Amino acid sequence: MATIRDVSKLAGVSVATVSRVINQKGYVHEDTLQRVHKAIKLLNYVPNDVARSLSKKSTKTIALFVPDITNPFFNELALAVEKVTQLYGYTTILCNTNESAKIERQYIQNLKQKYIDGFIMATNTLTEEEIDQLDIPMVAVDRSSSPVVPTVTSKNRDGAHMAVQALLQQGCNKIAHIRGPKGLWIAEERCQGYLDLVENRPWFTPKLIANGNFQLKEAAEAVKKLFKEHPDIDGIFAGNDLMAIGTLRALQEHGIRVPDQVQIIGYDGISLAEMVYPELSTVSQSIYEMGMLAARILIKKIEQIHLDEENHQLEVKLVQRGTTRHG
Repeated sequence: MATIRDVSKLAGVSVATVSRVINQKGYVHEDTLQRVHKAIKLLNYVPNDVARSLSKKSTKTIALFVPDITNPFFNELALAVEKVTQLYGYTTILCNTNESAKIERQYIQNLKQKYIDGFIMATNTLTEEEIDQLDIPMVAVDRSSSPVVPTVTSKNRDGAHMAVQALLQQGCNKIAHIRGPKGLWIAEERCQGYLDLVENRPWFTPKLIANGNFQLKEAAEAVKKLFKEHPDIDGIFAGNDLMAIGTLRALQEHGIRVPDQVQIIGYDGISLAEMVYPELSTVSQSIYEMGMLAARILIKKIEQIHLDEENHQLEVKLVQRGTTRHG
């Protein structure tokens, strides 16, 4: 295997000159440039990526942080990010934090030492001060991290309006909400969208809101407790599809017919929503588009290309299937 010294010898130039040509750093005379490129081609020389990354403090590698890789939403997001990064010659490292702030910070410290080029954050544990101190290009997706970090998300509150309005129009008289973690921006937005339409109705009580923590099993347990206190619930808006599927399972276990007795609408539009029975009605966001857009924005930030717009809110749509009485 040819070395950089072999290239310098064949081209009749110094190793430093070959290095400048490879790294496109510093002035090199046109004749010299052509001799070096010819030598590289003749010797089939492949530059050492490790050495180049040390000199440039860049590895053409980005990290995607997700809180829970078992959630199909983040699988679909990761596929989209990887498609774009590969297209632009970058490598993606997937970091699953298991919703642990400690694990997330450990990942960040390790990656900083390896000259990571940028982060896509689908997690929400870093403070604004920590983000400022990182001094690494970053994009938040499906989260809101800091005013200075570009964000790609969907119109969460509008999506919640769509779901609750559909349940009301389809005859529901008492609608509950299975919400995501408190303090998490998207969970708060979806919960507020629910409240916008129901909090002034005579049947509403805050006890109709239960925390499912965006988890299938926790949502199922929350629904069981809800129905002990409010057996007349006939509509449920779940803050994500996993919780909606947990809700469906809990109701089926207790012999409650969906959608005849209780109608359910989730949020996300993951592919798993079509694999349950009855198929899940949901507010669908463009997960793949979100991932691709986040990756493109990050690469532009890394390569210091001007961004026309830093914050994107993508449209959502209501997809009605078997868990609602539509039509």
